[in-house]
Amino acid sequence: MDVSFLPNLPKSDLDDRTFQELVEECILRIPRYCPEWTNYNPSDPGITLVELFAWLTDQMLLRFNQVPRRNYVTFLEMLGIRLQAPVPAQTEVTFYLSAALNHPYTILADTEIATERTEVAEAVVFSTDQALTLGVPTIRNFLTADTAVMPPQDLRDRFANLWTQDANGEWRGREQPIFQEQPETGNCFYLVFEPDAALDGTVIALTLEGEPAGSTGINPDHPPRRWEAWDGSDWQPILRQEDDDGTRGFSFEDPEQPDEGGIRVADVTLHLPLQWPATYFGTYQGRWLRCVYSQPENEQAAYRRSPFLSGLSARTIGGTTTASQCAVIRDELLGESDGTPGQVFQLQASTILPRREGEQLLVIPPVGLPQLWQEVSDFADSGPEDLHYVIDSMTGQIQFGPLIREAAQLREATRLRQRQQMGGRAIEAAETAVVESQQRQYGKIPARGSVLRMQAYRTGGGQRGNVQAGSIAVLKTAIPYVTSVVNHISAVSGTDGETLEEAVIRVPRLLRTRDRAVTPEDFETLTLQASRGVARAYCPKESIYQPDAGTVMVRVVPAVNTRPLETGEGLHPRQFELSDGLRQEVISFLDERRLLGIQVQLQEPDYVGVAVQAEVGVEPAYANPQAQQALVETLQIQLYRFLNPITGGVEGKGWPFGVPVYKSDLIALFQQTPGSAISGRCWCLNCVAKTGAGCGPWPPTTRFTQDRWGWCAPGAIAFCDRGTPSAL
Repeated sequence: MDVSFLPNLPKSDLDDRTFQELVEECILRIPRYCPEWTNYNPSDPGITLVELFAWLTDQMLLRFNQVPRRNYVTFLEMLGIRLQAPVPAQTEVTFYLSAALNHPYTILADTEIATERTEVAEAVVFSTDQALTLGVPTIRNFLTADTAVMPPQDLRDRFANLWTQDANGEWRGREQPIFQEQPETGNCFYLVFEPDAALDGTVIALTLEGEPAGSTGINPDHPPRRWEAWDGSDWQPILRQEDDDGTRGFSFEDPEQPDEGGIRVADVTLHLPLQWPATYFGTYQGRWLRCVYSQPENEQAAYRRSPFLSGLSARTIGGTTTASQCAVIRDELLGESDGTPGQVFQLQASTILPRREGEQLLVIPPVGLPQLWQEVSDFADSGPEDLHYVIDSMTGQIQFGPLIREAAQLREATRLRQRQQMGGRAIEAAETAVVESQQRQYGKIPARGSVLRMQAYRTGGGQRGNVQAGSIAVLKTAIPYVTSVVNHISAVSGTDGETLEEAVIRVPRLLRTRDRAVTPEDFETLTLQASRGVARAYCPKESIYQPDAGTVMVRVVPAVNTRPLETGEGLHPRQFELSDGLRQEVISFLDERRLLGIQVQLQEPDYVGVAVQAEVGVEPAYANPQAQQALVETLQIQLYRFLNPITGGVEGKGWPFGVPVYKSDLIALFQQTPGSAISGRCWCLNCVAKTGAGCGPWPPTTRFTQDRWGWCAPGAIAFCDRGTPSAL
């Protein structure tokens, strides 16, 4: 184990002799043991043997004077250091129903889904984090407004005395415009759903009826509108892709059907937010969604007149919930207790995720009722009657408390003093009391013959769970009414378990903080300790030393899979979003260690987009297309690795917070690459992050693909060579 990064303290070697001193000591002994040996020149074969054995002795002394790895690990164990368990990747999975239901339906928590198993890779199993209840959506109000302001104003009810609702919840009536007669940007209409239905995370098919409206003037392939739902704090987009809009921007144009006029029916598939609360706006209460006429851009054409609707209805076709990369094991039999202290039992799985409610050890004694025991981090505060146990998350071992006895020499000395101070029959009773006082049981031990069962636990985690969008498609068990499952977004935040080298770096910070958050450094250290899903943390000093604020701000960069950087690919900005699970885990950990009255808030850093253009001169040996292409790929990999919040910066520990990108840094990076030398110019185009278009020496029409940017803190990189954008 390399410990060169630890502080260097004065060391007391077991043997401080050097190689030269060993040689000289041997030569000084030659006259005593072999007086006929008079040639001490280095060329003499005898001196060569002396140097050889001195070298062997020096190597042995070198090992003797080092603290072995085993001893160092023992020191960490004495401090109570445990390796942190892996963190499961998290994503959102959508279950699609085989048919619309007329009654609420619940998909249970811990439902297992997985990726497809291939010849070279095992299936990655995910489990849903909570139950998903799919309710029946019922439209209560159909409202229009001229502007999309908050709160909604000047609402006009399009149902009043004009439309009627049948027994199936479908609204019909005479045609109603959804925008003004001459539509303007910001015109919108609202649909308010019944507040009592369970619609959080529901996928609904909104059925719209209307006449084909080609004269509205829009391009049906790129309609200028957006669908949104109110999640209690903001309007969230709910149309996942344009193909989900069967109305094609309310034009009702179907290329596969002849244009014969008449009423047409089409569905719009909307993925509602995971949290969709009922809200009061004005005199209307319910769950709100809206469609807004947005500013036309690029290939979009404006509405020349408002589309009309003559019917509305909604039905549930699926639902979305969060899932973590783990498998749930229930009611595992561990064995029987033999009644001895310090017993250890092994779970089937080796990596155990942090326990949740209901994941406890059940002890069934030979006589009496079953008992639920409590997991603790250590036995320091455990008494002889406390039902405590410890789980090692990395090995899956369950351990009960030890029995600590005093040394035999101290025990005999105590007995001798008792004999000297007491006499007669009281000596035997006193010795028994002394023996009992010199041993202590930390935590209760299950009675002999007790049966141990682990009610439930989760196993999994690691970077292998960071699967791409669309990878999860297998139902591990059949679910009634569910026909398929898919993850529309990539899984993120999966992190492997802590290694011994990482624990060595963590321990000094842990000893300094003493498990209490007071200074900015304390908050940063404890945030890193809270979860393996945290890659970097930064607590600005101004968030600590504000007497009237009472709030500490911690900026967190989540751990992401950096393997795409090694192939010249960027990291998607979505990967750096803080998941709700990670946010809650860190907040709960810090709440137990913060000062009373301090509130902790987690935020994502502000990532600033950066584009780099460089002209690179190559050495004569690289004067062929294949070598130049390989050099370009190498430079791209170095750029993505250098300008990255996880592996970026000069030290490779992540791009420093608040530090701008200088041209000299990039020039030095390129010049360190064999075969290249910077010979041209370098620009940083900060407007790329905001507009997606190049500026400076590039034409304003130059565009970059956002999902291939390499993001840094701050910054993103799109690499170009020879003055023209490369094909990323």
